[in-house]
Amino acid sequence: MPVENFPNPAVASRPATQPDGTAMRLPLSLLALLISICLAGAAHSRCIDEEVFDPAKFTGAGPGKGQLTANPRAAVQQLVRDTLLRSHGLGAARLMAEAAEQEVAEAKAAKLPQASLAGALEPSLTSTSLVRSQATAQVRAGVQVGQVMFDGGRSDRIIDWRKYQADASRLGLLSTQEQLSLTALSLAFERSRWRMQVVIYGQYVRKMSCLVEALESIVTADRGRTSELVLARKQVQQAELQQVQAQSQARLVEARLRRMAGDGLPSVDGMAALMMKVPELPVVLTAAEQSHEIAQLDANAMGMKAMAMAVEAGTRPQVSWNVSGSALVGGSSNTGSNHGATLSAGLAVSIPLLNPATDHTIQAARKRAEAARLQRADALESRRQRIVEVHEQATSAFDRLVRVGAVLKDSDRLRDFTLQQWQQLGRRSLFDVMSTEGDHYNLRVQYVNALHDGEQLNAMLFSLGTGLTAWLQ
Repeated sequence: MPVENFPNPAVASRPATQPDGTAMRLPLSLLALLISICLAGAAHSRCIDEEVFDPAKFTGAGPGKGQLTANPRAAVQQLVRDTLLRSHGLGAARLMAEAAEQEVAEAKAAKLPQASLAGALEPSLTSTSLVRSQATAQVRAGVQVGQVMFDGGRSDRIIDWRKYQADASRLGLLSTQEQLSLTALSLAFERSRWRMQVVIYGQYVRKMSCLVEALESIVTADRGRTSELVLARKQVQQAELQQVQAQSQARLVEARLRRMAGDGLPSVDGMAALMMKVPELPVVLTAAEQSHEIAQLDANAMGMKAMAMAVEAGTRPQVSWNVSGSALVGGSSNTGSNHGATLSAGLAVSIPLLNPATDHTIQAARKRAEAARLQRADALESRRQRIVEVHEQATSAFDRLVRVGAVLKDSDRLRDFTLQQWQQLGRRSLFDVMSTEGDHYNLRVQYVNALHDGEQLNAMLFSLGTGLTAWLQ
């Protein structure tokens, strides 16, 4: 408040005159009060407070600082990329997906012709009472080629099962990637939240420090108001404590972010205005069925169904062909060497007749497939219910944001009026001033919390629906 709004100390100290010209003496207490008010006004006029709080511009660098030039979306994209590159869990999921693809190739190769080579060396020594000792040695070698021609579709169903397992592993990789993206983005919002609170509490500290300076000037003229100075200093200490706590929380969040993404953390500028729009509920509910987690459960259910069909196909006849050839080279100490070779080809038919355990195996496989289908349906229903809850929470957070912003404007006017009334002839107490200041800065913190709560819930909504990977592109 300008100094001109306060009485002039020189004028206030001169004796006032009555209408008849005689001097009118002021009480010493009133004179001390006028001097203290003038000193408080002069001290407060030298305090440089932050600009008027404008919720529309409260985007990360502090109230009333104007538009920011940073590109928060590009910064978040780089943060997510660094997180994915450094994640060991994602690397493990990628290897599991690659291993599943190799198992598909293995199942397909099992249908191709198979060949094997066998060999044996058989030395022997024979000695009886009727036949003199005889030493022999034989070398056998054989080649066998065969292929299953018909197995009731069991090989094809096993291939299908492997394919579904590979799809589930690939979708699990994408689901892990989605979870890492959500965690990194949520931590980035949390970091912005605490950094903005540090700014707010810093402003609170400066404001109360200005009040302490004003009271120090007052106490110089009026020792009776020392208790007010002590109270103001206590308020400064409390504000500093809140600022230190916010700084500690910000450092903790940054430590978690550095563990995930490395030391190159982006600026928090613009983070508070990154995800302000709540997605439409029907759109998110529709997209939930195409999410990676639901698709993974769907692939698991289809894979269990294919396995049940493979078990059932194992009870059907099996036809295969094979060709084999062998050669024998041998000799003995009495007869000399001899040679021989054989070649054969044919078809083999295998028909299961009785296996009491087969029916139980088939029923168990079918029940597992049905259980997997029900798990998928339950997961989808739970996901949709979660979407409805998160959407309501996000809508409520942004509604709270608007309402707190409206209250903030009135709070800013109220604290100015209260301060002026306290400075002008003590029409308000110091307790009123501190109460309005504390309420105002607490409202600023509530505004920051509502803003970041809404954005974190929006990030969760995108993750539950179309996915953050698509949103970050």
